[in-house]
Amino acid sequence: MTGSVQTDPEAIARSFSDEVRARADEIEAARRLPADLSRKLAASGLYRLWVPKRYGGLEAPLVPVLRALEILAEADASVAWCGFIATTSSTALGGLPEPTAREVFATPETLLCGVFAPHGRAEACDGGFRATGQWSFGSGTQNADWVLAGCQLLQDGASIRDDAGTPRQHMVIVPAREVEFLDTWKVSGLCGTGSTDFRLTNVFVPEERVVGWKVRRPLEGPIYSFPNFTLLAMGIGAVALGVARAAIDALVSLARVKQPTHSSKTLAERSDVQSAVAKAEADLRSARAFYYEAAHAGWDAAQGGARVGLAQRRDIRVSTTHAVAAAVRVAQSMYECAGGTSLYRTSPLQRYLRDAHAITQHVMVGRATWETAGRAFLGIESGTQLL
Repeated sequence: MTGSVQTDPEAIARSFSDEVRARADEIEAARRLPADLSRKLAASGLYRLWVPKRYGGLEAPLVPVLRALEILAEADASVAWCGFIATTSSTALGGLPEPTAREVFATPETLLCGVFAPHGRAEACDGGFRATGQWSFGSGTQNADWVLAGCQLLQDGASIRDDAGTPRQHMVIVPAREVEFLDTWKVSGLCGTGSTDFRLTNVFVPEERVVGWKVRRPLEGPIYSFPNFTLLAMGIGAVALGVARAAIDALVSLARVKQPTHSSKTLAERSDVQSAVAKAEADLRSARAFYYEAAHAGWDAAQGGARVGLAQRRDIRVSTTHAVAAAVRVAQSMYECAGGTSLYRTSPLQRYLRDAHAITQHVMVGRATWETAGRAFLGIESGTQLL
């Protein structure tokens, strides 16, 4: 299958839409992506869209990748979520020495997933570090070959600090076989992401596999001009937009045929439903326009060879958080329009509602994002580092 890899991200996503949509219930029941589906996605090239070309990746432009994630989310949010986690995680290869990056990304189907948040502790030892900790929300990790885990770096129990005196926090990369996966992912939304907790216990990590430790400057190239958190946030927004689109389409299909009890009209003939659909379309399309406007502006800045600036990152985060909020409004409205039908597991509208609300709980699109971006708009740069 490797020889048939597409280079167009949107074409990759469309090629899976029918299968993913058909397997949505299976994915949700399994509480993770089925291994065979994950292998197919890997073979298609989806997981290496942002892997450096020098290591066998596609290093695709930003906007087509976001659009591909949106397309996948229209079919199933959990699949798209795992796709964006894998895609953003692969950029960590740019922070490794070249021989190590080639060792990690040994085949085109290699999957890296993990958690950026520094919830672990990595104690310096001869030749590297020993990592211990437990991380939540390990989306897709059970299908991964390598797992990323954010850690605080320590020397004799004390924080290792950079030249500015800031404690060093880095991701470590470990083989999946050295990771203990915990059965914690029993949730209401994004059920199929397999975002279970995982644990490392005194696992040795060679210093070459500590992202950004021996390689202080990322690879050149537009995609590596974006901070990891910025790419992460944009992936979340793309999934949210796809869920909202799916919710509208599902309601429209239902409305044409459903005739509520004691009514001579179909849902589509009711004025309240007509208004709700029009408002949902306006909400989604305006949010989507802002989202892609910010994404294009960020990409244009990145192509200039410099790190993406605060103004671009600010707009990306505001537009992403706004897209998620709009998706919740749309999913809620379409769910309500469907009446009792949406209560049943056979209706995708109940899943869209649950998935949309689950997306809001990610810290990258949390309420604090509004305040942080607002400070940037007002010229108050303190506390804007997470943008």
